[in-house]
Amino acid sequence: QVQVVESGGGSVQAGGSLRLSCVVSGYTYSSYCMGWSRQAPGKEREGVATSYIGASSTYYADSVKGRFTIGRDRTKNSLYLQMNSLKPEDTAMYYCAAVSDRSCVDAFHTNNFKYWGQGTQVTVSS
Repeated sequence: QVQVVESGGGSVQAGGSLRLSCVVSGYTYSSYCMGWSRQAPGKEREGVATSYIGASSTYYADSVKGRFTIGRDRTKNSLYLQMNSLKPEDTAMYYCAAVSDRSCVDAFHTNNFKYWGQGTQVTVSS
C-alpha cells in the first residue's frame, strides 16, 4: 500500500521561510513524478512544483518561481519544498502527490497524480 506523508507546515510572517517534506512509502519504482499542489479556501487546487524522481527535471508555477525550490533529500529519501520570501497569498493547504500516468508537466497542470498526502497547512501573515 502506497502512503504519502507530508510534514513541515506552520505559520510564518510575510518574508519568512518554511520547508515542507514528503515521504512516499510502498512504491517500489525508482523513477516517477512527484509534486506539490496547494488549495486555498474557496479556490481550486493548483500545481506549485513538480520533480521527476530519477531525472533532473523540475517545473514551477509562475507565482512561486525564484522563491520556491523543489528537490530530493536523498539522506531522508524524501521530497522537499523550500519556500522562501513567503507572501500572504501563499497561504493554503499544501499537498504532496506522487506517480502519474501522464508526463510530469501534464501532471502539474492537471493535478493528475495517483497518490496524495493528507496535506499540511501553511499560513503566512502580513
